[in-house]
Amino acid sequence: MASLPLIKTQAFGNDFLLVARAHVPAGTDLPALAREVCERHRGLGADGLMLMEPTAEGARTQLLNADGSSAEVSGNGVRCAAAWLAHERHLPIAGRLIIETAAGAKRLELLESNGLTFTFRAEMGPPTELREESIDVAGTSVRCVVLRVGNPQCVVLGPVTEERLHGLASRLAVHPFFPEGTNVELAVVESPARVRILIWERGVGPTEASGTGACASAVAAAFAGGADRSVDVISPGGSQHVEWTPETIWLTGWATVVGRCDWWGSGQ
Repeated sequence: MASLPLIKTQAFGNDFLLVARAHVPAGTDLPALAREVCERHRGLGADGLMLMEPTAEGARTQLLNADGSSAEVSGNGVRCAAAWLAHERHLPIAGRLIIETAAGAKRLELLESNGLTFTFRAEMGPPTELREESIDVAGTSVRCVVLRVGNPQCVVLGPVTEERLHGLASRLAVHPFFPEGTNVELAVVESPARVRILIWERGVGPTEASGTGACASAVAAAFAGGADRSVDVISPGGSQHVEWTPETIWLTGWATVVGRCDWWGSGQ
C-alpha cells in the first residue's frame, strides 16, 4: 500500500485513527488494516480505525475495532470524528454535526472549543432491549443489566476492581449468551449523581473510557442501582455526563485531535 494519511484522535484516553475512505485503495483488507495500524507496538496504536466520508452535515463512518472486527458505534469515536470535522470546518460554538454510523445517525452540538479539544453534547438514541439477566460464569450466577445503546452492553453492578475486570468482565465479553460478543462495564453507584466504571470493550479489551459504555452504565445504574437519570460517569480516563430522558440518551464530553501522520505499513 502507498502512504496512507491518518488522523489520531482521543477522548478520555479512548483513541481512534481516522482515515478518509477515498484514500483507502479499493480492495483493501479493512480488518487486516485495522489490526496493523491499531497495534500498540508495531503499528500506530489505537482502540479502533474509523473510515470517514464527508457529507454536508458531517460524515458517514465505518468503525473497526483494534482486532479488525466491526463495531456498530462508539460514543467516543463519534465525538472524535466530530472533533476532526469541527477543526477542519471551523465549526462555531452551538454548531451542529451529524455523524452517520451503523447504529444510525448521531447528532452533536459543539458546546466548547479549546485549541484542538472540542466538547460536544451528543444524542445517542434511546436504550433498547433493557432487562436484567442471570448469567452463569464459571459456575457462578451473575446478575447483569443487559441492553443495547446501538451496540450490545452488559453492566454488572457491584465492586469495581481490576481483578473482576480481567476475570469476570473478560469472560462475559465472549460469553455464549452474547452471540455477537458484548461490551462489559463493571459499575458502582457512589452517589445518586455519580457512577464509577471499568470497561472491557468488545474487540479491544480494557479501555480508558467508552462513550456507549458510559451511557449503558448510567442507564443500568438508574434502572437497577438507585441512581438518578442525570449522572457523571467516571472511568479511568475521566468523567462524562449522561442524561437519560424518556426520549433518548444525551452524552456530554470532549475529544481532541492529536495529530496526523502517514502510514507506511508495518514492514512485515
